[in-house]
Amino acid sequence: MLKVKFRIFLFLISSGIFAIFTLFSYTVAKEMWQSVDFDTTVKLQDHISRRFDLEFSYFSLVGSAEVTFAIAGFISIFNLIRFKVWSSLGWLMVIPASAVEIFGKLVLFHPGPPVLFHRSILETTLPSFYIHTNFSYPSGHMIRTTFLTTALLIVGLSTTKNNFTKLIFLILAIGFIFIMGLTRVYLGEHWLSDVVGGVMLGASCGILASVFIIGKKAEKNLHF
Repeated sequence: MLKVKFRIFLFLISSGIFAIFTLFSYTVAKEMWQSVDFDTTVKLQDHISRRFDLEFSYFSLVGSAEVTFAIAGFISIFNLIRFKVWSSLGWLMVIPASAVEIFGKLVLFHPGPPVLFHRSILETTLPSFYIHTNFSYPSGHMIRTTFLTTALLIVGLSTTKNNFTKLIFLILAIGFIFIMGLTRVYLGEHWLSDVVGGVMLGASCGILASVFIIGKKAEKNLHF
């Protein structure tokens, strides 16, 4: 009964975040974040040295569709080989999350940053860097990296009883998501609103996926 209640709790948290994402998306569609988006990009590019362009460009590769799908796919297959079917399906939830991304970029009027803001200097032949939709909301990089980070974080928290280790996991997860979001805005690939929307959608799907991923003893370890 405790396990069922805990999974219901995760489902409700996921649903709540998705509801907030939906409301936030409405405000984006109403162009309520234009000033904040523009000012944030300008300030970041003014205060961060151009010498970080290459490092940030390389870091952004981690969030590419090719890399994130490969990671999720590998973990899914690994779980399937171990006959953990539900866990395997949980990792594949990155696919419907990306479907929501594509839908948003096709129908929600939200043009991305103009070329004058672009700072990525990395040449790549990855297909995802050449495929562009009409608009930029939400950020696919943030959806996929937040999804994987959230799911891995919950798995990590569920497999250790040491509170200090849990804290380290949490700090690393937040730090990784923050830096990825920073690169998206600084490189002029996305607005802040794109990043925020991507984080919310990715977190919602990652938490929902963890309902299927975590083991039977998870609820005993997921506390500080």
